[in-house]
Amino acid sequence: MGGDRAAEAGPVSGTAYTVHGTGRPVVLVAGAGGDGRIWEHHQVPALTAAGHQVITFDHDAAGSPAHELGSIVRDLVVALGLPPCPLVGHSLGALAVQELLVSDPHLASGAVLAATRGRPDAVGDALSRAETAIAGSASPGPVPAPAGNRLPPEYEAFVRLVQNLSPRTLADEGTVTEWLDLFEIAALSGTSAAHRPRPPVPDRLVAYARITAPVLVVGFADDVLAPAHLGREVAAAVPGARYTELADTGHLGFLERPAAFNTLLLDFLATLTTTDTTDADGAPHVH
Repeated sequence: MGGDRAAEAGPVSGTAYTVHGTGRPVVLVAGAGGDGRIWEHHQVPALTAAGHQVITFDHDAAGSPAHELGSIVRDLVVALGLPPCPLVGHSLGALAVQELLVSDPHLASGAVLAATRGRPDAVGDALSRAETAIAGSASPGPVPAPAGNRLPPEYEAFVRLVQNLSPRTLADEGTVTEWLDLFEIAALSGTSAAHRPRPPVPDRLVAYARITAPVLVVGFADDVLAPAHLGREVAAAVPGARYTELADTGHLGFLERPAAFNTLLLDFLATLTTTDTTDADGAPHVH
């Protein structure tokens, strides 16, 4: 297939996906925001330039357990007829990939898990309770809280700023202004995941011992939403997994330091056993 393609995929429960370029396929799984375009700024250009065909997709799984997003990924991979290929996940997307590696190991040739965890922690639980309260889901009685019980966009943007970025980025006033604008636009448009409470994260570290695919876990040193030590635990639980950590990065480290993240990603993909990705006519498997 030449060029990009966006398509509504009926066989994948209406999941909207985009195929970028040609070559060895890689599937990128976004976090709670669910917008596949988040990868298009930095990761898609780097991957396509390196000879990969990149599949991104949108999802609305912010308030769902990771295994439900994992099922969406599985259905997409199967519907597109992809060979076993690398899966790259960030945050909730990484949790979903982890579930898929346990349940359907034959679909993945490897995985990169960024800003991930394998168990709950006190800070994460507190955030989940706080977001539930903001959304009004925790209101007592049979009458639900009014719709739209959300933070003002300016405040939501500030909260997301300090939650997602590193102190180094926050010290750069010009960069902070740009990020605040982006977060406020997301808040105003309703695309922010801030108003969608996160479900509790179960302890899955024991289950990860069943993962057989090659795995690279990337921790972001200043991440307060998925602290790096929790990612290190995931790497320790997965047989043969590697762990690396990027300094001066918060939860969105793949956007804060894209060149460094892309180097880790491409170097890892180069270590994986390649699978023939062409049909008899030389076209990529995605059709």
